[in-house]
Amino acid sequence: MKQLDLKTVADEMLSEMSGITRASENTLEAYSRDIKEFVNFCSEKEINSIDRVSERTIRHFIIRLNENESTKSTISRKLSSLRRLFLFAIKNEYIEKNPIDKIPNPKVTRKLPEIINVDSYLEIFSLVDKENEVKESRQIKAIFELLYGCALRVSELCSLDVGDVDFHGMSIRVLGKGSKVRVVPLGSKSAEVLKDYLGTLSAKSHSVPLFAEENGERITRHYVYRLVKKYLSKVTDIDKKSPHILRHSAATHMLDNEADIMAVKEILGHENLSTTQIYTHVSVERLKKSYKKAHPKS
Repeated sequence: MKQLDLKTVADEMLSEMSGITRASENTLEAYSRDIKEFVNFCSEKEINSIDRVSERTIRHFIIRLNENESTKSTISRKLSSLRRLFLFAIKNEYIEKNPIDKIPNPKVTRKLPEIINVDSYLEIFSLVDKENEVKESRQIKAIFELLYGCALRVSELCSLDVGDVDFHGMSIRVLGKGSKVRVVPLGSKSAEVLKDYLGTLSAKSHSVPLFAEENGERITRHYVYRLVKKYLSKVTDIDKKSPHILRHSAATHMLDNEADIMAVKEILGHENLSTTQIYTHVSVERLKKSYKKAHPKS
């Protein structure tokens, strides 16, 4: 049996995720943050070797998380990170027994995602035109159109190059989670918005970032979050005002309009159908609200 300290094993696992499995930057950041917290906790307890971590150690870690008022979903995520760490340790023969095997994730009641309606989305376009010069307005509208019209994740949007847009095939080549490439349909309205935006670009070679900030650098997640929050704040009072709201809205509106759920799954790039099915619940809840509001006997 090999003997390695906990931090070394954690670094090896993260290195493998980066190099071999090619996890996204956001995934790596999340795993790194969670595992570092656990390594620091173990260090406080003078547990520095991977084979000294026990089920009791992990349960004490959960108690610490509860004391710090971590939510159930946060604890569940951190435990998922630890599961990956210990599976890596077993695979590489650093430990023989998995100390987290008998520890379940806390039961999390999944909240239905918030969405905006189509009118609110169209209102954003009107506001963008009023508040910005033509070139900036076209870029902002293209960003919103890909987040909603093509239901892209922020990371997918930021990584797009000009060459990823195929107007002939009416599609976009997207680099999704786990470096998996998928082709997303491009609607006629989205294509029109993108063509207007591309007309403002001076450099249009295939490898040029589709979206760049004023300094010429590729746009960042933070830039997109600020932009979306600014305009969602003007058209809706929902609690969360993140770019993912546009993706949630797109999925829900597709299912509202009787899109095939398997097609929606492929567009969104979900691995599991259960992830997509959450949007069917949103559609049903919206239908119930409409019924209660409009039906005289409700």
